[in-house]
Amino acid sequence: MAQKPRIPKGTRDFSPAEVTKRQYIIESIRSNFEAFGFLPIETPSFELSDTLLGKYGDEGDRLIFRILNSGDYLSKVDPSILADKDSATLAGSISEKALRYDLTVPFARYVVQHQNDIVFPFKRYQIQPVWRADRPQKGRFREFFQCDADVVGSKSLWQEVEFIQLYDAVFHDLKLSSVQIKINNRKILSGIAELIDATDQFVAFTVALDKLDKIGKDKVEQEWRSAGISDEGIEKIQPLFDLKGHVREQVSQLKALLADSETAMSGLNDTEFILDALDTLKLKTASVELDVTLARGLNYYTGTILEVAAPDGVQLGSIGGGGRYDDLAGVFGLKGVSGVGISFGLDRIYLAMEELNVFPETVSQDVEVLFINFGEKEAMYAMKAMKKLRDSSVNCELYPDPAKISKQMNYANRRNIPFVVMAGDKEMADAQYSLKNMKTGDQDTLSIESLITALK
Repeated sequence: MAQKPRIPKGTRDFSPAEVTKRQYIIESIRSNFEAFGFLPIETPSFELSDTLLGKYGDEGDRLIFRILNSGDYLSKVDPSILADKDSATLAGSISEKALRYDLTVPFARYVVQHQNDIVFPFKRYQIQPVWRADRPQKGRFREFFQCDADVVGSKSLWQEVEFIQLYDAVFHDLKLSSVQIKINNRKILSGIAELIDATDQFVAFTVALDKLDKIGKDKVEQEWRSAGISDEGIEKIQPLFDLKGHVREQVSQLKALLADSETAMSGLNDTEFILDALDTLKLKTASVELDVTLARGLNYYTGTILEVAAPDGVQLGSIGGGGRYDDLAGVFGLKGVSGVGISFGLDRIYLAMEELNVFPETVSQDVEVLFINFGEKEAMYAMKAMKKLRDSSVNCELYPDPAKISKQMNYANRRNIPFVVMAGDKEMADAQYSLKNMKTGDQDTLSIESLITALK
């Protein structure tokens, strides 16, 4: 007996109902992207390895899926590399390409490559899959979609204000009304590193801090010690874990703690500007909270960083995140181009909406009406009506075979098709159609014009 086929761990097949719901989320995100002035682009699913490697830190690099070179890739490798069994060096010899890890670095490459054709500030959105060799678990997949929006060519903090409004608009439309948008600034984290004499260990400091909600405070401190951060330094930052009060009070406490750091004060002033603007503009449903432990472990962030927590009662981690990256395009040779962007986690948003049961009932209805097939003449009569219905944007289909009525009705029920149309000899003679509501059982005989009106 043949072995049942499988798919790789961390990937999924999607049923028609699931795809319809995912498209509903994507369309809500896309329409808001465009309402805020963003333009669409797309980039290849894989990039040259040199484009991706070194942009995400050591941990990110380890999660990049490498693509083997075509042909006999081992024949061109220096025998000494094979003998050394150094996987990192060997990978560079047998793999020149890799699946994209996110959409931000490919976007930076795009900006540099097409800089002469772009009007700055350039606002783009991108909705495409990415791949990470992560350990699969609930809400964490190896293949998943990101829905990104970025602005490059402006250092204005109004961009950050707009991105928070964009998050609020999308989640309001999707009925995820209790999301919390967390805000921090990498300059604040740099000031904290100065405070504890850990400037040289800044990357290790932020990478460990970013894991706080996953591994807990004790293990984070253990990683700091392993990176060479002193117990005295760790003791100095304990008050950061215990900030109290409203977001404004927390900012005041941080200003007192970090008063000697010019870098930290710059980050706190940026954060205050954003909070002041949002106080005036008012968000629809989301709340904004300062989270000084938020680090967003990717190395390219330099200013404001954002993360969206899943709604209350949903254990999923973040469902969105982003921040400012003043230097990302510089690694590809384009200096002085500041950028800021955010991403929506489509897959986690889907899981949250399923768990909270906030998908509209109509989302799962792909076909609105099924025409019963009584035979060849009746099928042609139905097809003529269906052409007019489709011209009026009503989704419909004809059961392909003149099977028993019970079988065709059962098909409509299993597909959750809300209406059935029957047309036999009598209806055809009178140029009418019998419309049945599958939920209530009500049935009416209508002309084609009335049928279109009823179904629209």
